[in-house]
Amino acid sequence: MVPMDRLNEIAQRFEYIEARMSEGGGDIAKLGREYSELRPVVAEIRAYRQLLEDIEGARALLEDSEMAEMAAEELQALDTRRPEMEERLRLALLPRDEADQRPAIIEIRPGTGGEEAALFAGDLLRMYQRYAEARGWTVDIVALAETELGGIKEVIATVRGEGVFARLKYESGVHRVQRVPETESGGRIHTSAATVAVLPEAEDVDIHIDAGDLRIDTMRASGAGGQHVNTTDSAVRITHIPTGLVVTSSEKSQHRNREIAMQVLKTRLYDAERQKAHDARSATRAAQVGTGDRSERIRTYNFPQGRLTDHRINLTLYKLDQVMQGDLDEVIDALTADAQAAMLAEMEG
Repeated sequence: MVPMDRLNEIAQRFEYIEARMSEGGGDIAKLGREYSELRPVVAEIRAYRQLLEDIEGARALLEDSEMAEMAAEELQALDTRRPEMEERLRLALLPRDEADQRPAIIEIRPGTGGEEAALFAGDLLRMYQRYAEARGWTVDIVALAETELGGIKEVIATVRGEGVFARLKYESGVHRVQRVPETESGGRIHTSAATVAVLPEAEDVDIHIDAGDLRIDTMRASGAGGQHVNTTDSAVRITHIPTGLVVTSSEKSQHRNREIAMQVLKTRLYDAERQKAHDARSATRAAQVGTGDRSERIRTYNFPQGRLTDHRINLTLYKLDQVMQGDLDEVIDALTADAQAAMLAEMEG
């Protein structure tokens, strides 16, 4: 059963925000964000209200002998639609993660497996870049350290666009690959892994950092050789003394490096605060999708069989080539649906 009083509260709040914005009052940016969040919910509420009115109208016509047969058919059709609309409405009413609409910072690092793990880390980066391109997002590489064979020791990238964190937040964890490495002459299948961390980008209002809590060092950037070598002391390393977090940025501009490193540091501190709050709210965190536990093996990419398996929801797809080309929606949709089902069960249990 959908709580009508809750629906009325949301609709009234939406109308109030709409009026304030048209008058130009209040914090327009803040009101605008809330308006955007409530608009799809209110659209579902209005559609549901209209359905209830139509049902009442059809029932009233049952008393009319000339209209009764047609009214009965219409009532049956409306009653058939009602469960689906109520389900959509319950999903729309689920608590929103306020970070869902934020840009995300993705960090990818090789795990076990040596050079093959580094090459797989590069494959994951390209997979996310293609997915972002298909959705009209932009990807900016913040920091990149490569191996001599073209693998990745570490990459940090910022992804911007609509609903970025909402779509990518379930990617955090250990990604395992099973395939024959290019360097393997015997044709044996190797297993290696890379870790992915997806963090919602922090805003200035989220985290206040005291200057006295920071140690900032400049150093000479190092690269793979040739044109990659930076001959100036431009790399910046920032250490957050209270937590021990260390962030390094190695762009050519020292000023830009400081900005980048501070943004990544704020984002990691913000993520730590979110995790702390999440742990306090949920004793069943370990059983939920999208916990952000980066030590958890979440997915296996089996190249010989063309198979992708997401272990959290027991999803197996035999379309690995498409997935590696950025076709991630089927996986992410399934993870989102599973997380929503868990939230509904928790709310209604």
